[in-house]
Amino acid sequence: MPELRRLSGDDVVSVFRGFGFRVAGQHGSHIKLVRDSPSGRQVLTIPAHRELDTGTLRAIIRQAGQFVAADELEPHFRS
Repeated sequence: MPELRRLSGDDVVSVFRGFGFRVAGQHGSHIKLVRDSPSGRQVLTIPAHRELDTGTLRAIIRQAGQFVAADELEPHFRS
């Protein structure tokens, strides 16, 4: 399996905007993304850091996997 790419918080927000999420606000260095679906409101929190640690990125991908299929997410995050 290819390694995770080194991405910034803004890069990750751009990826999730492509999946229909929108920025609902920012509190300190964390950006809150939301998407409304028939099953309810879906929320992701992304750190607005210049470069995200791979563990943080892995946790974001795992959390987003509840809302977006893993095979759709992988091409955006793997090199």
